[in-house]
Amino acid sequence: MAKRSTKTAVVVLAEEPKPRLAESPSPTRTSPFKRLGLHGLEGIAPILVAALATEEPLLLIGPHGTAKSLLLTRVAAALGLDFRHYNASLLNFDDLVGFPLPGKDGRLEYVRTPAAVWGAGAVIFDEISRCRPEIQNKLFPIIHERKVQGIALDALRYRWAAMNPPSTEEDDNGYLGSEPLDAALADRFAFVVEMPGWAGLTEAEQLAIIKAEDAPVAPADAKCLMDALARARANLPLIRLNLAEGVAAYVRTLVALLSQANIVLSPRRAGMLFRSVLAVNAAALAISPGMTASDAALLAVRNALPQRAQGIAVPDVKLLAAHRDAWRFANIRQDDPLKAILCAADPVERLRLAVGTSSLPKGEFSRVVADVLAQLRPGAREAAIVHLFETGAVGRLNAAVAGQAAGIYRDVATPPQFSVTVHAANVHFQTWSKVKDLLSRLDPAEPRAHLRANAIAAAYSRKELATPADAEEAFLAYAATEVRLGAA
Repeated sequence: MAKRSTKTAVVVLAEEPKPRLAESPSPTRTSPFKRLGLHGLEGIAPILVAALATEEPLLLIGPHGTAKSLLLTRVAAALGLDFRHYNASLLNFDDLVGFPLPGKDGRLEYVRTPAAVWGAGAVIFDEISRCRPEIQNKLFPIIHERKVQGIALDALRYRWAAMNPPSTEEDDNGYLGSEPLDAALADRFAFVVEMPGWAGLTEAEQLAIIKAEDAPVAPADAKCLMDALARARANLPLIRLNLAEGVAAYVRTLVALLSQANIVLSPRRAGMLFRSVLAVNAAALAISPGMTASDAALLAVRNALPQRAQGIAVPDVKLLAAHRDAWRFANIRQDDPLKAILCAADPVERLRLAVGTSSLPKGEFSRVVADVLAQLRPGAREAAIVHLFETGAVGRLNAAVAGQAAGIYRDVATPPQFSVTVHAANVHFQTWSKVKDLLSRLDPAEPRAHLRANAIAAAYSRKELATPADAEEAFLAYAATEVRLGAA
């Protein structure tokens, strides 16, 4: 009997799917938003088209005067939508549903006012970060489920919101009175978009804004936007067919890497990211066909993280590093050990797996180790470096990372010699007293006690232990890390 051969399908994310895609007729033609008198939005145009094409909830964040309300109002007019604009800071629930009255059968009915949400094709909740908490709770089902009081809003297609940057203790650039959005509400918006500021616009864009007039939307300009949405919607099924598996792997790895950088996303957000990356790729092919799939994915992720609405900074360098690794590793086989190593949330576990995987190339092994050492706190870091030397794994590192590890290992392997002057009233004296107390607990007869003692003393000499609590944490972390790595 002849043997049947099997092949493994590999999705290559770096390649753009070409057949039968509805691209923009001219890559250099005027963007649909510029046609509406909205200038400086080219950088986020694929995001806006994706949000409109998929009808996913959209939140705009930006300082006053960045055209947040104007953008949503002009788009609603161009699409011929019956829309409602609410100032959420002044909103009462009666403004949304009308006045409640008991019905003849005992059910509650509403006297529907012209401003009520019933029958609207789009709603705009402006100043949503100044909204009272009890009203925010009532906005959840409208934004997420298109329902109010359990009643479906059949005509409602678009749920949009706008806010100023929130004021937080860590960032004084926010607006007084603009509160960080409730985490659950922020997680309902598939797209969380930062509006371009004045300083980031070109001279031509600034002049165009200065000279702009509030004219009605011309039919030809409205058609330009509707055509872009139609092309994006036509592209989406083919994008899913070509990229869905690879994008799913990318999102899974990305969420794990972001979590390691303390940027934690919910399972709901992971699903949103998957759909958003596909939608932005479809939109980019419709209006910006020169954009690569990787760049479209990064643009989607940058404008889909809810932390911005919560006043939590997301360092771009961390986001970019996570994106690059996730995009590269999305094409790695599911059984490749590197995928398991990268997706391990705990840095000590990543080191243990990496040391135990002898097939890792030197460059990949060095990157994993360098990242782990950067994340570990004093005590745990020294124990990890001792493990690298005792297992011989340090020989698999490139020169730069091996040199960094060797410097710390030298301090751990030999008693540190240092001199400090501390005063009794100073916190450094209290910390040194704590260090001496911790070292006195060690049994000199234990073969590895000197390593732990040297590690804690060296960390103190490097001024990495600022308080007695830091010393206690480092002392315990060294022992715990030794146990986890199997060295104790």
